[in-house]
Amino acid sequence: MEKAEGTREFAIIETGGKQYMVSEGDTLKIEKISGDFKTGDKVSFDRVLMVDNGRDTTIGEPYIKGAKVSAEIKRIDRAKKVTVIKYKAKSNYFKKRGHRQPFFEVTITKLA
Repeated sequence: MEKAEGTREFAIIETGGKQYMVSEGDTLKIEKISGDFKTGDKVSFDRVLMVDNGRDTTIGEPYIKGAKVSAEIKRIDRAKKVTVIKYKAKSNYFKKRGHRQPFFEVTITKLA
């Protein structure tokens, strides 16, 4: 079967408290997943909210049972520094804090 021109198979997954629309070959930055992961490891996301293949759309309630999206970790890094400043005028109050949020850069390999 041939895919219609302009359509692409995609899924909407949930990870790290955020939702992402992904299709095969996409690269995206996600929140760090707890566990002992290294670059090149395979991860799978089973919290799939919706799948569309161009002809049929499946919507979960809230997740689709048995649906899975596979990905490979390409990079583990930390984002640029986020600086938080709290300041109150005329009261000698100044706090400066910052942190670098860790993330995984993953490439989607398979929608199942």
